Amino acid sequence: MADPRLPLAGLKVLELGHYIAGPFATRLLADMGAEVVKVEPPEGDPIRHWGSRQDGHPVWFSIHGRNKLSVTLDLKNPRDQARLKALAARADALVENFRPGYLERIGLGPAVLHAANPRLVIARISGYGQDGPYRDKPAFGAIGEAMGGLRHLTANPGQTELPPPRCGISISDDLAGMYAAMSVVSACWGRDAGQGGPGRIIDISLVDSVVSLTEGMLPEYGLTGKIRQPAGAAIPTTAPTNTYPCADGKWLCVAGNSDLIFRRLMAAIGRPELAADPRMADNGGRCANVEELDSAIAGWTRTLPAKEAQDILEAAEVPASRLYDIRDIAEDPHFRARDTVMQVEDPLIGPILHPAAPFRFDGVAPRDMVRWTGPAAGAHNDRVFKDWLGEQA
Repeated sequence: MADPRLPLAGLKVLELGHYIAGPFATRLLADMGAEVVKVEPPEGDPIRHWGSRQDGHPVWFSIHGRNKLSVTLDLKNPRDQARLKALAARADALVENFRPGYLERIGLGPAVLHAANPRLVIARISGYGQDGPYRDKPAFGAIGEAMGGLRHLTANPGQTELPPPRCGISISDDLAGMYAAMSVVSACWGRDAGQGGPGRIIDISLVDSVVSLTEGMLPEYGLTGKIRQPAGAAIPTTAPTNTYPCADGKWLCVAGNSDLIFRRLMAAIGRPELAADPRMADNGGRCANVEELDSAIAGWTRTLPAKEAQDILEAAEVPASRLYDIRDIAEDPHFRARDTVMQVEDPLIGPILHPAAPFRFDGVAPRDMVRWTGPAAGAHNDRVFKDWLGEQA
């Protein structure tokens, strides 16, 4: 099932992941062509019990497990532990996201795995990392967002009666998964084409992954003591950029950041005098007078449906988009033309929509990168144990 057109064809990866972060990392690797063997407990990954189901099969797993081979092993069973070590001996990399110390407690820690395969790259994803005073504390993605500083920023300014909302997806898990996938490829490159030597151990934390996105906040605080506060839909360092109400109850995001775009925006909304105002001549002046600008733009957007306002601004070459929900995404002609949204055939569920892989390689159509959808737990036991271990069914 390997596709030689994909850059990671031939790379063998074991996934001991469960829930989101580890499996997301290996999904990215599998989309890029790696042969990923997902090792699940006999009852399957717990994520199989989340979300909607079709004919008894989890809909999310169609994407979460795509392009992966699924085997079932009881990692506390000595026979299955021996099988896992044998699989590790033939793998290039292993991704796990158990709590720190769990694999060591059941006799499958990095020392044991490296004894079976010194060249194995091991990526370990956890809430707080493999060391430090919080190492053993339990964590899920929401904790990564909270401690990483993201939830502080998602509040609306001055709003204290409601908690700051999450962004709607498990962003810290996904970030950690992206960093893990990137690190696995980097470590395999260093081992095979660069520095040589044994496999590396990679330490990825949900909290660290979110902290890495804090832009200039840390240096600003270190130098001046400034603590960035929630800005709602605005960007505090550039103006006008915000989200504005429209006549149909929808919202329009407008990014009038540069001097030239700002002048085009003011002309489009019928306020050329603001573009000519010396106070608005540069970004610093616009930030100082952002309330006046936002009021002018909102006064215009409130008179139009969101799609009509968007069309007017796009005709003036002003970056703008109404806020899409999943129906908008599924039906948008640009996404469909690029196969960003595609219908694939899932043998367990039937026709189903998938997002394309978030990267493209010349010579490979996005549809070709979805080689198969998420399989049933243990669907590839016979194949993997035969091909990798030489066992006969």
